[in-house]
Amino acid sequence: MSESTIRTRQPSSVRRLPLVGPLRLARPSDMWFKPALSVVVASAVPNLALFAFGRLDLVMYTMAGSLCALYGHSLPYIRRARTVAGVVVGMLIGVAISLVTASLTDSTAVLIAVGALLAAGQKVLCDATRIGPPGPVIFTFVTSAALFAPQHLGQVPGHLALTVAAGAVSWLVTVGPALLRREGPERRATARALAAAAAYADHPGHRTRNAATAAVHTAWQTLLAAGRPTPVRRELERLVVHAEAALARGALGAHPGVHGRPVGDAHGGGHARTADRDSELAPTAVGTGDHELEARVTGPDRLRAWALQTRARGPVPTPPPAPGTAEEIFGIDAERAARRTAGRRDARRAVLRALAPGSPLLPIATRALIGCALAGYVSMAVGVGRPYWAIVTAASLYQANVSLSWNRALQRTLGNLLGVLVFAAVLPVSRTSSLALIGCCLFFNFAAEALITRNYWLGSIAVTPMALLVLEFGGTHPAGELIGDRVLDTVIGAAVGIVAAMAVTNRRATGRLERALAATDRARAHAVHVIAAPAPAPAALDAARRGLTGSLVELREAGDTAAGEWWQRALPEEHMLAAEQAGHRTLAATATRQGLIAPAPENGAV
Repeated sequence: MSESTIRTRQPSSVRRLPLVGPLRLARPSDMWFKPALSVVVASAVPNLALFAFGRLDLVMYTMAGSLCALYGHSLPYIRRARTVAGVVVGMLIGVAISLVTASLTDSTAVLIAVGALLAAGQKVLCDATRIGPPGPVIFTFVTSAALFAPQHLGQVPGHLALTVAAGAVSWLVTVGPALLRREGPERRATARALAAAAAYADHPGHRTRNAATAAVHTAWQTLLAAGRPTPVRRELERLVVHAEAALARGALGAHPGVHGRPVGDAHGGGHARTADRDSELAPTAVGTGDHELEARVTGPDRLRAWALQTRARGPVPTPPPAPGTAEEIFGIDAERAARRTAGRRDARRAVLRALAPGSPLLPIATRALIGCALAGYVSMAVGVGRPYWAIVTAASLYQANVSLSWNRALQRTLGNLLGVLVFAAVLPVSRTSSLALIGCCLFFNFAAEALITRNYWLGSIAVTPMALLVLEFGGTHPAGELIGDRVLDTVIGAAVGIVAAMAVTNRRATGRLERALAATDRARAHAVHVIAAPAPAPAALDAARRGLTGSLVELREAGDTAAGEWWQRALPEEHMLAAEQAGHRTLAATATRQGLIAPAPENGAV
């Protein structure tokens, strides 16, 4: 690609921030009930045990372990077991730091500083490990609350033991379903890939293509991390092969030889030079007419039907054998064996890279540190009795870029303000008995997870009364004081937090995009080299295709992050679009070389 085709557009430093869009409701997650039920069970067991012993004042320490049940539900069980165990250990370390600090000092200024440091560290570690929702906000909520709990050093071991015990219950609750449906996470990931591929086949375009690519990539990562292959996992692997073939077929449909359209999609111009280079990768074959092409491509209706069957509790559908499926499965086994030894080492490297100078995560951590500290100090200055709520509010805002942080600020503020009204309504009911208080907390735990996938502000309406009701386990507090402090802390935390997000620049976002572009170019060059070999090994083709898919997913994520950041250098938007288009055509050529889809006509570009 010549330099003349790579132009950049300098975005405005300050972008228009939306007011209505961030508050729109989305469709609920297809698995919202899993974390909702898990956290209810994981909370009910220790809460009822403490009720039986008459020590509900210790609920805050068991809650730290119970909330660990919110994590890992999208992961296969073998990886979930390690992840949730790591979450429990991380929670224990954070609570230990908070409790020891609280027992050694009464200085609110020192406690705020420690809370801000913990929030920044938790943000970096959660982003580096990509632990997924609910992310660092749960850690920050628990550790910040523990900082302001009256404490004596001699009480710390006993309180930590309660956290460990509740964390063990959470681990059992999250991993236990493996005894009933051990391939459940893999089935859901495969169903999402099939549905996304069907959506792309129905409505080809930039957005649906990126969504399908990410879903297929996630399905492969889930299957690769699931452990040894089983008959069900073999069928799921074949289903993902069909989803990937449909995705590759869509890339072939973007060239003139198939549908008469110019190379590229509707959102960007064509790059004939790149397309011509990719056309050299497409092997020719005899008898590649329309009837054979249709026979070798799975239609969107069938993909959707498979998705429904896969997500259901019945047997996994058995797809017809796709050409090259045996070689594809052989490549999966080879990659699974390689990852078995490299998985933990790669996770450690990701954490070290996140902490190294030049990491794109460090500016976000700096925002969290400054924003949380300032929010806490402003709250303290105006006389709020519990400044940790301002710290948690500020910490919850920091997303991948300023635009997303602004969205979260709107959502958090609206949800919290409505939530205090709900708290005022249910407080008299919760004070009728200890069991009523436990029941209210469990209800809001469930409601929060049921609603938060539709929009964060909707879930916050349930999170706010739950967080306020936890204080009632230690003794009753004046309702007006609790509501006033929470409203003031919410406004302070959101205002100071978003100002810090706008003021602390993250110019490394563009650097991450440039590195992702370079990685995509390398992955594509490697795939071209493998395809061009006279007789490439199936494992090599499979690894090259999956590596290129992963690089395209990372490129899109880096591009979206940089596009929503302020104070950026010029973004290489056309370069990124060209790299995505070329990458998807190379993926299609790789699938063609493996026999997963029919070769394109000789006069077409792949």
